[in-house]
Amino acid sequence: MTATPPPGLVTAANLEAPDDFYAALLQAHADLTEAQSHAFNARLVLVLANHVGAQSVLRQALLAAA
Repeated sequence: MTATPPPGLVTAANLEAPDDFYAALLQAHADLTEAQSHAFNARLVLVLANHVGAQSVLRQALLAAA
């Protein structure tokens, strides 16, 4: 059995509850210093990149964010 290739980067709105996620993200940053906030963002990016896993999709995301 061959593995199914990963789909491309999803750029259309895809969050179940975007306002709830944004509120949770703001809350996660609430009591952080600027340095702690940057460190949190870096960890979050790495956690999400690990979840995505596919190098091709991650590269598309890097280009989309530039």
